[in-house]
Amino acid sequence: MKRTNSLRNKIWFYLTIFSIAILSFLWFFQIVFLSTYYEISKKSEINKIAKQIEKNYNADDFENIIDEITLKNNVCIEIVKNYLPNYSVNYYDRGCSGINSKLESLNIKKDFIDTNKTEKNYFIKNKNNTTKVFVKALKLDDGYYIFISSPLDPVSSTTHILASQLIYVTIIVLAVSFIIGYFISKRISKPIIKINETAKEMGKGNYDVVYQTGDTIREIEELASTLNNTKDELAKTDTLRRELMANVSHDLKTPLTMIKAYAEMVRDLTYDNKEKREANLNIIIDETDRLTLLVNDILELSKMQSHVAKLNYELFDLNELIKTIIKRFSYLEETKDYKFIYDYNKKITIKADKKKMEQVLYNLIANAINYVGEDKVVKVEIENNKDKYVVKIIDYGEIIKENDLKYIWDKYYKVDKQYKRGNTGLGLSIVKNILELHNYEYGVTSSDKGTIFYFDIKKK
Repeated sequence: MKRTNSLRNKIWFYLTIFSIAILSFLWFFQIVFLSTYYEISKKSEINKIAKQIEKNYNADDFENIIDEITLKNNVCIEIVKNYLPNYSVNYYDRGCSGINSKLESLNIKKDFIDTNKTEKNYFIKNKNNTTKVFVKALKLDDGYYIFISSPLDPVSSTTHILASQLIYVTIIVLAVSFIIGYFISKRISKPIIKINETAKEMGKGNYDVVYQTGDTIREIEELASTLNNTKDELAKTDTLRRELMANVSHDLKTPLTMIKAYAEMVRDLTYDNKEKREANLNIIIDETDRLTLLVNDILELSKMQSHVAKLNYELFDLNELIKTIIKRFSYLEETKDYKFIYDYNKKITIKADKKKMEQVLYNLIANAINYVGEDKVVKVEIENNKDKYVVKIIDYGEIIKENDLKYIWDKYYKVDKQYKRGNTGLGLSIVKNILELHNYEYGVTSSDKGTIFYFDIKKK
């Protein structure tokens, strides 16, 4: 079944069917409708001659025109005048010596004259009853009538010759199309079959494969290029998935282990020592808060990526929000000599989801704190441009390599195994999704002048 439905067999089959259809069309119109088509064409030709005669009837060189028409078209043209009451005589005739049309008998002439019509068509047989003659009768002014006749040559012999010829043509065309169809189908299907075999390897989890076709067909080359890009993205996703599972497992395991350990310590050792018991219980609470925060981040990110999260727009002062968030980290200035620089004092009214923008600013500042330089300086800047505000969070820690910048927003992305920068957790990935929900442009640059995370807010 698979062999029958293969691409190669399908292409081969359809090319052969197409050839058969073309040949059938030729047989049908060259043999079946040849006679009918010939009569229709001859009738149309005589009608054109009749119009030409009517148009030039009063011309000075009318006789020359008639002679030219009869010679060129092999027709008989007779002009007769009516003699009352029931007879007519030839007034003029050309080209009739070779055409036995029975016009001598006056039957057609009399019939047409008696009908008093302006034109009429007749089909008659010659004396031997082997050839049909088409006659076009026209009534002119002043009692003159024109009879144009032309033999309809028998096409049976022609049809027989065509039929014999078409038999050979059919055999040759079918043979050629069968052979050409085979090679065309093989030529087209070969690179696709090769791509399919490579895809099977990738389906087994081998992301080291390379889609190569060696083909010049543009669509197939584009397909191979697209699949190579897809393979690279899947390989990266698979790596990130494994790292995500490892990091989430570690982040969940650590607080759970500590909660269990300190709970057992309270139960077995410090239950009767109030001071130690309180300290152990505080650690349990802190680790529970940490675990809750991690779970909430995972749920929040999942909601945003599944497009379930909705924005609650409201007007608020971005400047005040930034100051409020910086105050949350003021204990670091007092205890660890961190320095937060933010000196923008003008009111910035924007319309956005305040809670989510608070989450963005908090995560970006927390990220800068985690990777601050030896100077322990975290700087927040606002650029007030003509059509937008640009919010920047800057630290002067280790420079992020150019190749790593595009991955910095991915979940649990690691720049290297020893040093983790930026998205070691879910913070920057949440930031990315919130900014995209707001349709804000964002990015990151890193140089010896500092690492800058930024996003733009368009003015309304």
